[in-house]
Amino acid sequence: MNATAAMECLPVLVVIPARYASSRFPGKPLADIGGKPMIQRVYERVQASRFNDNILVATDDTRIMEAVEGFGGNAVMTPSSCSTGTDRIATVARERVADIYLNVQGDEPLISPRCIEAAVDPLFSNTNIDIGTVAAPLATSEEAHNPNIVKVTRALDGTALYFSRSPIPFAHDEENIDGTSIQYFQHLGIYAYRREALLRLSSLPPTPLEIAEKLEQLRALEHGMTINVNLVPERSISVDVPADIERVLAALDAESSLH
Repeated sequence: MNATAAMECLPVLVVIPARYASSRFPGKPLADIGGKPMIQRVYERVQASRFNDNILVATDDTRIMEAVEGFGGNAVMTPSSCSTGTDRIATVARERVADIYLNVQGDEPLISPRCIEAAVDPLFSNTNIDIGTVAAPLATSEEAHNPNIVKVTRALDGTALYFSRSPIPFAHDEENIDGTSIQYFQHLGIYAYRREALLRLSSLPPTPLEIAEKLEQLRALEHGMTINVNLVPERSISVDVPADIERVLAALDAESSLH
């Protein structure tokens, strides 16, 4: 990173954290998805959004950096000691100044450009929001009870009340007071941080609820930060294990058949 990059202040910098090591899927960012590495698929999804001017992959491995540069993308090396994607983005933020940093996960090759924009836009209109993110409705009660699917509940103003691996809210009667079914929402792992919020969050130690649920966003809530949760209609397919690649390919085939 050079001094010019450090001095320039961008309105929005999109950072895609991508590490090579993974206990369940080593080398995941380089996994082939229809002839392209997964990190390229994510990068191209961001390019399809309004925030396509400043995109950066933050990695700890030269193989990933070379792959990104090979398809014409931008990448920087960050320390392997970064334990989370937030830490990796905060490392970038200390040298590249922006008003808002958008964290798009490197294992979301189907992330919708509309989701990307929905996470960021509320920060432009409401200065009280520290962090923006998105959620989508879940279709079944079985999904709500799946601990691998993170759920979120919102206040009436759209800000997050809580994130959990448990089904929230607890459906005491399985219906709302007006007779409609309880609606659960899946949190989609995309975050838009104000610079001050990002640097503060990365400097704070893990909190009790964060440790219990293994959800880093709870650290922000426990410290009183405001997280806006915009609702979007579509869910994404994240790649956690090699078997997820087939689901992504099927979704891409379905997409192409619509065009």
